[in-house]
Amino acid sequence: MIGVAIVGTGFGQKVHIPGFQAHPHTEVVAVYHRDINQAKAIATSHNIPHACDRLEDIVALPAVQAVSISTPPFLHYEMAKTLLQAGKHLLLEKPTALNATESKELYQLAKNQGVVAAVDFEFRFVPGWQLFSQLLSTGYVGRLRLIKIDWFGSSRADPNRPWNWYSSKEKGGGALGSLGSHAFDYIHWLFGPVRRLNALMSTAIPERINPATGELTPVETDDTCILSLELLDGTPCQVAISAAVYASRTHWVEVYGDLGTLILGSENQKDYIHGFRVWGSQPGKPLTEIEIPQELLFSQSYADGRISAFIRVVDQWVQGIETQQEITPSLREGVYSQLLMDLSHQSHQTASWVEVPALETFLG
Repeated sequence: MIGVAIVGTGFGQKVHIPGFQAHPHTEVVAVYHRDINQAKAIATSHNIPHACDRLEDIVALPAVQAVSISTPPFLHYEMAKTLLQAGKHLLLEKPTALNATESKELYQLAKNQGVVAAVDFEFRFVPGWQLFSQLLSTGYVGRLRLIKIDWFGSSRADPNRPWNWYSSKEKGGGALGSLGSHAFDYIHWLFGPVRRLNALMSTAIPERINPATGELTPVETDDTCILSLELLDGTPCQVAISAAVYASRTHWVEVYGDLGTLILGSENQKDYIHGFRVWGSQPGKPLTEIEIPQELLFSQSYADGRISAFIRVVDQWVQGIETQQEITPSLREGVYSQLLMDLSHQSHQTASWVEVPALETFLG
């Protein structure tokens, strides 16, 4: 049994704690919150033996072998660095840090420490996505001609939603960090590296009420991103991401090739994991739904679908810890996603196409 500490208690309480408690090889032994009273309340409500308000206390606990971090992005680097230096295995929420340089340092530190560090890129573990990947790898569409991705949500659509860290650039907020980090990972997983990119970012709601001051405060981050990518093999890829729209087609990936078409999509507004279906067609034939094989389906469903996918990430991480092998997705994949995000910001600021170095080149 691997003793895990939970750092970050928003998403941590919704997904990480129930996910680790459901996994047969992990036990939640400690929880961190900067307010010790909050930490104790969370520990009590989830039957967790240790509550801490200092990371140093977490790493000093003999029962803690591994730690998950699901705090806002601006806290990731220092926290992950402390935990990795203490020799703890790490499961990190995306985006991995505030920039690719920080991500690269964490990746190299984990490697030097001989610990297993994973990133929660959960779309790799969702049944519909796994079928989609299998069909692509068997050549269902043939030679790629066009990839089109739309990811729309309404989490920032309400102008009355208060200002928080998501609206702050220095805290790592914005739709690109929240959604684009996932998209860049699954593009790399499904289709390969990116040669160059062009990005346009915008903010539909430029000000929000800051609850700390009661005043309108500027929103510094994007809530909509339009990305044009050229993959290493020359395939054009168009990505539209927005957290500020009301749309029925929430997450859609369309792939067109010389032999056929594959579409992956979900209209589930409340759960961004459940609800994905796959359709395919060959030239001259109608688009038909392709059934997801039983062996890919989740063995157990949860009211919050993110738990189902997260447990599969944990399973991969646990296997890596038990076999002392680096896994995928590791911090290496986190670095690449972060690099593409950094270059997207650069492209937006310079209003130009930006070349993307090979990951091996960037890692040195």
